Amino acid sequence: MSHATEGFRFNHTMLRIKDPERSLAFYQDVLGMRLLRQLDFEAMSFSLYFLGYAEEAAVPNEEKARSRYTFGREGVLELTHNWGTEKDPEQAYHNGNDEPQGFGHIALSVPDVHGACERFERLGVEFVKRPDDGKMKGLAFIKDPDGYWIEILSAGRMAGD
Repeated sequence: MSHATEGFRFNHTMLRIKDPERSLAFYQDVLGMRLLRQLDFEAMSFSLYFLGYAEEAAVPNEEKARSRYTFGREGVLELTHNWGTEKDPEQAYHNGNDEPQGFGHIALSVPDVHGACERFERLGVEFVKRPDDGKMKGLAFIKDPDGYWIEILSAGRMAGD
């Protein structure tokens, strides 16, 4: 790391979403993330939802402290909702994996890929790849409500444990 980039952090990745109710339920209830910060921009008709893994007590209540906490950490997911898209049956976002390919996926590390996938199965989550499918064993890909791919992996497995 050079002195010029000291203090730089990869803060967040943004995904556009059609329906915040469905997406927030998925990321909070299925994947266990916590809503760190919500910003609504009424004049421009959109909202931002910042999610991440954090203990509830760690997330400050005071507005300025909560923003500093959200934008100063790593591994945050920003969901952007343009108001009204949830009512448009034609509205859909490109998942990056269909042609032409671009964005691929986000990834979550879990202690037990098979156990996590069994839970996802019970919750009706759509799979792209199950842990024992294909040549790459021990990792999975699921889809969020907008069709974005999420890789499910285990740090130990990736390290060869």
